[in-house]
Amino acid sequence: MSKIKIFAGTSNPSLTAEICANLGVEQGEIQLSRFKSGEIYVRYLEPVRTCDVFIVQSLSHPVNDNLIELLVMIDAAKRASAKTVNVLIPYFGYARQLQKVAPRDPISAKMVADVLTSVGANRVITMDLHADAIQGFFKIPVDHLTTLDLITKYLSDANIPNPIVVSPDAGRAKIAEKLAENLDAPFAIMLKERQKVNPVEELHVIGDVRGRTPIVIEDLIDTGHTVLRAVDALKRQGSNEAYVCVAHGLFSGGALDQLHEAHIQQIVVTNTIEQTPERHAKLRVLSSSQLLANAIRIIYEGGSIDTLLHAPR
Repeated sequence: MSKIKIFAGTSNPSLTAEICANLGVEQGEIQLSRFKSGEIYVRYLEPVRTCDVFIVQSLSHPVNDNLIELLVMIDAAKRASAKTVNVLIPYFGYARQLQKVAPRDPISAKMVADVLTSVGANRVITMDLHADAIQGFFKIPVDHLTTLDLITKYLSDANIPNPIVVSPDAGRAKIAEKLAENLDAPFAIMLKERQKVNPVEELHVIGDVRGRTPIVIEDLIDTGHTVLRAVDALKRQGSNEAYVCVAHGLFSGGALDQLHEAHIQQIVVTNTIEQTPERHAKLRVLSSSQLLANAIRIIYEGGSIDTLLHAPR
């Protein structure tokens, strides 16, 4: 794999280091700095000519800085005559803006896809997109991986008593049903109802959660409001304290502190966004580095990414 060069943006350097360790390659040397005006400067400190360059950068907070940094890194690699520029975006920011919900709204996910392609990316590798349809926004190959197997293994090893998998809304029903199948557990779903006399939506649990341990599955936690409302509604229905499992832990503002007070046993996240487990007693961080390293190996040596999506258990 001498022609592979893996470089880290500033968003998640520890994940990049783990990927390189799994592949047995040295991490590429790069200079990333800011001018006093805030503009981003990038310079590769080693040759990348005729190499397959892989850039690891999550579009997490500060999302706009990380996005521009990624674009400059792609441009610098192209101008240095890299053979291919492959972008690993473990967490794809702006993915929640994937359609117009009101007049004059942007479709920001499509805009980001267009910009990445225009600046010179040859391939995108990402994980647990907010919606599968975002893959269609790109005119280049997109490898869409999932952390479901990581989460399934962790929950299986935890031997959770009397579990039930819960989708907090209809949008996550498919992935929740798959997790329930993997764990051989029942499945429940939560539906929102807006009362005419009350602007606040009420959550209804479809399924019997009384005396069971809910496993709430989501793609991300941002402010935590959706999860807080979900676990409160489950507790009112007589459930035990919940496990909350997400691929991407944004934890904006004081989200972790609020979740600490909720009816939650554990918050299980992956390291698509850099996390320190010590920051919260309930936080458990699973590493996605082996999955991403395997994807790089398959892309470089040939094979099917599909083998990573249906790992035998």
